[in-house]
Amino acid sequence: MTPAHHPLAVLLAELGWRPEQLARQVNALAAGHGRSERIHPKTPYKWLDGAQPRSPWLAFIPLALSEALQREVTAADLSWPAEAPLPVPASEGLLLPWTAEGGLRAARVVLESVTMDRRLFLTLAGAAMTAPAHEWLIAAAVSDTGHKSGRQVPMEVVDQLDAITGSLRRMDDQLGGRQILGLTRQHLATVTGLLRNHAYTDTVGRRLHAAAAELLRLGGWLSFDDGNHPQAQRYWIAALHASHAAGDRALGANILGFMSCQAKDIGQIREAVTLAETARASYPGASPRVSAILDLRAAEAYANERSASGCARALDSAFSRLAGPPAASGDPGWSYWADDAQAHAQAGYCYLKLEDWQLARKHLRAAIRRQDSEHTREGALRDTLLATTYASQQQPDLDQALHLGQRAVQTLTGQVSSARCSGHVTRLTATLAPYRGNPAVRAFIADAGHLLARPRTP
Repeated sequence: MTPAHHPLAVLLAELGWRPEQLARQVNALAAGHGRSERIHPKTPYKWLDGAQPRSPWLAFIPLALSEALQREVTAADLSWPAEAPLPVPASEGLLLPWTAEGGLRAARVVLESVTMDRRLFLTLAGAAMTAPAHEWLIAAAVSDTGHKSGRQVPMEVVDQLDAITGSLRRMDDQLGGRQILGLTRQHLATVTGLLRNHAYTDTVGRRLHAAAAELLRLGGWLSFDDGNHPQAQRYWIAALHASHAAGDRALGANILGFMSCQAKDIGQIREAVTLAETARASYPGASPRVSAILDLRAAEAYANERSASGCARALDSAFSRLAGPPAASGDPGWSYWADDAQAHAQAGYCYLKLEDWQLARKHLRAAIRRQDSEHTREGALRDTLLATTYASQQQPDLDQALHLGQRAVQTLTGQVSSARCSGHVTRLTATLAPYRGNPAVRAFIADAGHLLARPRTP
């Protein structure tokens, strides 16, 4: 078969695309679905000459062509093996009843899918992204989570499981998501094993479901921080199911807040606002700290929507709640990170998105002054955002931008692994690109390039 008669060539001709344009479309599709791999612009010429694409391109090429042609194109249509990975939405296998059994099944589906390489999970967008939130909001309460067969699980075991989860959260702060996701999965497998195989009362059952929900929430966050958006969505949908089984409205609302954070990062701005406001409306407000977390998520969503008034109202509410008296019954353990420093950091991010450089700097400086250590993921993120304000202002202060940027790159290179933070460094280098004539700027962009070129661990 000559290149001109290859089925791929026929479809490219129908679209009026050169092979380089196919490469751009496929790379954009992969990036949008949380994949770190990219192909060279000339690679499609090899396919036209008879070379067979490897995974995940065997799935993404037909998908890109299908979207452009508005009809289904399969690997077989391109004379490629039919065993190409099957593209499926991130919600695949998670359309489950909102019951205790449904919550347990959701966790097991997510754990099992990690080892299944025949499916390519695709990031949810639009209404598909907010549908789980709506279902969670209206689902009937679970009346009893108890289980009668197997050895009895005492409450002390649940306390110990929660302590391990707390340690995993702290490890994430110091090391980044890539390095502890495996430990989180193992711990989740232990919790789901107890739910499936042991006996427990309703009270213990709700605690176990809450433990599973928080581990799923953490697994979603670790995946999101590492840039794997479909996997993050799978964890969070399962986490909503588990939190509903536990009857833990605060935890469910917090999960929606994380889903909102992801939505604004992948350009689903209206969905980010919808998720954030659903979280705020669904939580009764027993803990001011939890309410502040939900306010901060809403503020970020409104900042990305360029709604300065909506953002300011949400920020005012968050700072007011954090300044007030704590909850009489205590705050959930997972809310520990929401303090004055983090509120200032998120306010700084909001004003950066609104291009108010002075207000952004004011809040980011306050966050850096209050943080326990600069050598953490949040420290690197705050440095990067503050550097961006100096690089973006009308008369850039390159010295300040480079000093802060170099400190962030050092942290991300030497200690913390975070694709999300690396993405902010990428945006900083793009802002600095017009000043490449400055040797110090050239050197920083080269240093940052070494960080951004590191491969992501699956």
